[in-house]
Amino acid sequence: MAFPTSARVVIVGGGVIGVSIAYHLARVGVRDVVLLERDSLGAGSTSRAAGGIRAQFSDPLNISIALRSMAAYRRFAADFGQEIDLHTTGYLFLLSRPEDVAAFERSVALQNEFGVPSRMIDPVAAQRLSPLIEIDGLLAASYSPDDGHCTPESVVLGYATAARRLGARLITQCEVTGIRVADGEIRAVDTNRGTLAASTVICAAGAWSATIGDMVGVRLPVVPYRRQLAFTDRIDPDVPVPMTLDFSSALYFRREGRGLLVGLSDPDEQPGFETRQSGTWLAKTTEALAARAPRLLDVGLAGGWAGLYEVTPDHNALLGEAAGVGRFLYATGFSGHGFMQAPAVGEIVADLVRERPPFVDVHALHAERFSGRQRCAELNYV
Repeated sequence: MAFPTSARVVIVGGGVIGVSIAYHLARVGVRDVVLLERDSLGAGSTSRAAGGIRAQFSDPLNISIALRSMAAYRRFAADFGQEIDLHTTGYLFLLSRPEDVAAFERSVALQNEFGVPSRMIDPVAAQRLSPLIEIDGLLAASYSPDDGHCTPESVVLGYATAARRLGARLITQCEVTGIRVADGEIRAVDTNRGTLAASTVICAAGAWSATIGDMVGVRLPVVPYRRQLAFTDRIDPDVPVPMTLDFSSALYFRREGRGLLVGLSDPDEQPGFETRQSGTWLAKTTEALAARAPRLLDVGLAGGWAGLYEVTPDHNALLGEAAGVGRFLYATGFSGHGFMQAPAVGEIVADLVRERPPFVDVHALHAERFSGRQRCAELNYV
């Protein structure tokens, strides 16, 4: 198939955010949509995501986006004919600091106002839900049974197939090398395979978004950080394992196949594009497991991987349209929440492209909040 010479809308990035945007644009009748991905679809952060989905956030905006996305994931197999291995096993946050308990109590009250069935529970109840944990030092926990996880690669496939069926063109192995701007308007997108005339560009490039922003003179404060996961050998299938997060140590685990997926967000990780696994991370993960889930130390590891988080200074997404360059939009910087919010984000961006108000006001997520001209959104949990 010949490389296109023009497009109405160009999406940069073929992860779950990009393919969701492509699908939602095509679904509402936007024609001549072209997505450019420098590798294969989902090859970046999406393929190395933990796959969690939850509505346990601390502010109305993120709760609204999460609820919309969770509803879409529940319908996904029926809507797209693509099984995504959705497991509604719940999310359990373990709390060992008084200030965290107080913060989660406030957040649970807010979540309940939106219909989220989250609740505060005591450590004994938490251990009944997640028997692999030890409760020494725990003060309380927050739990919502509606949360869970599914398979990111399957979601990408479902969106990509549907987007193509509706007329969008998704082009892989195509790297964006420049974006041409004249008189404050986008004119064309340069790639390693040719140039496309275009007037609208959407940056969904994840950890690489700052470079795309620089091409048009728009600051997108997205910094890449390595996030690492490991997988265990077989765990008794009769032992319940919700997505369990020890909030103070940032250790988390859930079921994956016959074993568990285990992760830990290392606060000492330095920014960069390194994706090799680290022995230091493994040592810290082992230490956290010894304190909170020591039984897992007797279970062997069966591999793992490292991927990238796209982190902003306040750990909230960048979602909106640039003020200084005509029709440069962005959906990036999700700081670990991109997969769980992708369905709603695709819908929101499709509305922004058509200059229609989305189902929720996302003005607080505009990149200009870091210029001091706009109030910041509230911080997320993790």
